[in-house]
Amino acid sequence: MSQFFQLHPANPQARLVRQAADIILQGGVVAYPTDSAYALGCRLGNKDGLERIRRLRQLDDKHNFTLVCRDLSELALYAKVDNSMFRLLKANTPGAYTFILNATTEVPRLMLHPKRRTVGLRIPDHQITLDLLEALGEPLMSVTLMLPSDNLPLTDPERIRELLGKQLDLIIDGGACTVEPTTVISLLNGEVEVMRQGLGDPEPFGVSRRELHEG
Repeated sequence: MSQFFQLHPANPQARLVRQAADIILQGGVVAYPTDSAYALGCRLGNKDGLERIRRLRQLDDKHNFTLVCRDLSELALYAKVDNSMFRLLKANTPGAYTFILNATTEVPRLMLHPKRRTVGLRIPDHQITLDLLEALGEPLMSVTLMLPSDNLPLTDPERIRELLGKQLDLIIDGGACTVEPTTVISLLNGEVEVMRQGLGDPEPFGVSRRELHEG
């Protein structure tokens, strides 16, 4: 049975954050809140943890995992970012966006698409997640917590506990999250493309919600 930590969303208890980080560093798989939906995460490079998440979500090796980072300096370690991209990212992070970027050699191969060296990266605007990343000192390998038979992510930590309590090492209860995923922005080849409309506003990237809806 997984552990269940109730953390204050605006002022997370430091002791519980440290315990959560230790569970992840020791190989655990965790459900945690973000500024969009709840997510599943494990330590960077944790092959067993990644495979557990793949089995739980029934994902194939072509599904892109996301590296969840605490700040832009960490993001730049794992993605190739030029000056114009950096300015764009700086103006729109933290926030409910996932950015598709060319990966550096720091990204474990097991996270990458088998035919492309690209990676999704994001900096969430959620205090629990940011405190957890600070305690870890490294990004989380992550994916939205959505079960194979569902069309929407899980948002209620008690429901997550009921369904997945025996399959996870830790569930972090930070209150209810939204059902909207992040907005996915591709920044490959020097071009900006909105690949999925989600919670994040696409307008700073030159595309309005209306244009996406009409398209």
